[in-house]
Amino acid sequence: MATVPNASLPSDTFAQLFEAVHEGVYIGLVAPATGPTVTLAANPHLRLMFGWADDVPVADVRPFDPARFVDEQARTAFVQQLARDGSARDYLLRLRRADGSAMWVEVTARAAAAPSDSSLRIEAVMRDVTERKKLEDQARDLYHQLLQAEKLAALGQTMSGVAHELNNPLATVLACAERLTGKPLDDTTRRDLDAIHNAAERAARIVRNLQTFARKRHTTRTMVDLNHVVRDTLALRAYEQRVANVVILEALASGLPPVFADPHQLQQVLLNLIINAEQAMLGAHGRGTLILRSWHDPEHEVVKLEVSDDGPGVPADVQARIFDPFFTTKEVGKGTGLGLTVAYAIAQEHGGSLSVASAGGRGASFTLELPVGGTPRRMGSPIPARPAPDVPKGTRVLVVEDEAALGQAVADALGDEGFVVDRAANGEEALAWIERQPYDLIVCDLKMPKLDGPSLFRRLSSTHPALSKHMVFVTGDVAGTDAERFLEESGCRWLAKPFRLRDLVRVARETVG
Repeated sequence: MATVPNASLPSDTFAQLFEAVHEGVYIGLVAPATGPTVTLAANPHLRLMFGWADDVPVADVRPFDPARFVDEQARTAFVQQLARDGSARDYLLRLRRADGSAMWVEVTARAAAAPSDSSLRIEAVMRDVTERKKLEDQARDLYHQLLQAEKLAALGQTMSGVAHELNNPLATVLACAERLTGKPLDDTTRRDLDAIHNAAERAARIVRNLQTFARKRHTTRTMVDLNHVVRDTLALRAYEQRVANVVILEALASGLPPVFADPHQLQQVLLNLIINAEQAMLGAHGRGTLILRSWHDPEHEVVKLEVSDDGPGVPADVQARIFDPFFTTKEVGKGTGLGLTVAYAIAQEHGGSLSVASAGGRGASFTLELPVGGTPRRMGSPIPARPAPDVPKGTRVLVVEDEAALGQAVADALGDEGFVVDRAANGEEALAWIERQPYDLIVCDLKMPKLDGPSLFRRLSSTHPALSKHMVFVTGDVAGTDAERFLEESGCRWLAKPFRLRDLVRVARETVG
């Protein structure tokens, strides 16, 4: 850049270039720290960039004034570099336009000490790169989304094995505790037994939550109680809400008709709404009250859920764009602008809707609307509602389970109900038993060494087709795995570990009945 010796332009040619160039050109004196600036020259494009009118005096066109900087420390760092190096190339600054809105500006400048005081004489070319910066931020957010998806995919593969390993001992603990509950015990022992049972069920819920959010699941829709999904989702946020002074008020209508939906996707929608509300309230007040209200609209045959907060609200201009991809009111790096977009898409995919309402800075309300009813895709029904039939005398069952303690607890529970029970540790042992004598029922784990449950089922489908239809599977990990597809194709009954012995007994009795 050529040095301009004084405020007047040196020639008509240079004056024409100065006026016509489509970059902001600034010449002036900038004081260090928070001192004043003096503008010597500013071209028309600089005025256009910052939104200054043509009739504003040149002296008032001051892009490097402290008030123009979103971050005061950024101004200090910029001026210090100019003072130290005498120049700056493609230096990125967050500046404010004349109307106060923020923009990103790229500055290439050189500077020299002013002869009269401690100010720097700066000659700068400035360009508005707000749109470019926005695209870069979106690309970075997409990269992080893909990176996170890869991490979750890897974690999901690990969690499948971890869930199986954790659910097996949990199933054993719960089964043994349930059997002991039916025996005469003193008060102290019964209290301790209840504590064991409750702690094991809590651990089982934690494992299920980890499975839900640690991997990408296949969409599996079923008849869902929306209130149940709400309470499960709130349980995931209970600790964070307690330490952040967020109060939860539930107004969930009883007797809601079920909706045909993927419960895990609904939980994803609710988590987005709840976390957004928490952040808005904490950012505005450092505390907050969150209200969740559900009701049935019989006229339109829909179930509605409203999530309301007492945060700062959503301005009218933001409401129109709040579900747009990549739109966010959060600081750069604090949000991807995809959470509400995904939530909106899930609601649409379920034949419902997601809307927002807010007025006068008195909080915001998001309403999820889902159609009532539908026909669920069956994948076995582990817990039937009708009474199970009595067990015919001599009904023989084979329990195939590689966890010895769990297998014994299951065998004992079935024996108490009148079954004649044999046990096998894997599919190969089960085939040996089946060759020796007939069975009316097989209770089988899915994952086992040597020969697993699906392989045993396929063998029996060829050699003992009637018996293969009388198989009940138990498993520590189903949703989103090959096990889910197998259970759908086979049509066999199944229970997820950890299960209650009474549920297993009921399914067993119904299967042989």
